[in-house]
Amino acid sequence: MRYGVNLLNFGSGTTPESLVRQATDARDLGFSFAMISDHIAVTPDVHAVYPAPFYDQFVLAAHLAGRVPGLTLGTTITVIPYRHPLQTARLAANIDRLNDAGFILGAGVGWSAAEYRTLGVPFEQRGAITDEYLAAIRAAWTQDPCSFKGRYVEFEGVRTAPAPATAPHVPVWVGGDSPAALRRAARLGEAWHPFMPTRASLRAQLPRLAEEAERAERPVPQFAPRIQLVVGEVPDTDDRPLGHGTMEQIRADVETLAGLGATHILFDTYPGDPALRGSAEDDRRVLESVARILPAG
Repeated sequence: MRYGVNLLNFGSGTTPESLVRQATDARDLGFSFAMISDHIAVTPDVHAVYPAPFYDQFVLAAHLAGRVPGLTLGTTITVIPYRHPLQTARLAANIDRLNDAGFILGAGVGWSAAEYRTLGVPFEQRGAITDEYLAAIRAAWTQDPCSFKGRYVEFEGVRTAPAPATAPHVPVWVGGDSPAALRRAARLGEAWHPFMPTRASLRAQLPRLAEEAERAERPVPQFAPRIQLVVGEVPDTDDRPLGHGTMEQIRADVETLAGLGATHILFDTYPGDPALRGSAEDDRRVLESVARILPAG
């Protein structure tokens, strides 16, 4: 099992120095990977949840690659329709080359219709675009020159070097917990990366993931959840988000996830509301407490 930290790349007080400090703290506390969220257009609905300033995930990962060696970097998640797939493929492959500990591409469809409109991308077609773009990204990592023809994108004879350093390509972690997301993870991902899972949801979704992998004639993807840390007294029901509760409950949640086959757990200290967000010191104290209760990775 490997443990990671969600880096908070947004909000008041976020600076280049604070971001390097977050990543350095994560590494020094014994976490082996760190992931970064994605927005391009901070529309009012996005700003209400993830307020500006907002640091770009790929630029920040490249910045950290040269300053925090030994930490695998990744995205949780990249909204795949926001960028041309050749751009996403090149950014991910370059960072995988530049970072000694590699890179993980978290992939999803996003949620902000306003951001899609601002970027000129059809929100209603985001699932189909994501599936096609992921296929194009995977082709670009493994073919040089590369050609691809689809409904939303086509290109011919494009040179794609440098290839990713990670063989055979950058691992893709597919986010989301809808039936379409499970199909996408089974067909196009190395791992399924749900956010805020519960025991009840996982009992239903993990068997579906295995069924979708069987239909796709692929191995079942790894299970790499992202759990939100909210420390306090929470009734221990099957619908409790894993990571919400006392440290003893969180320790039990980690054991539950290990028993369900999780290979990675990403810990997220952001409560989902900027008004409830604590200080950087608060976040570090929570992560220190979590690091003390984790079994050896």
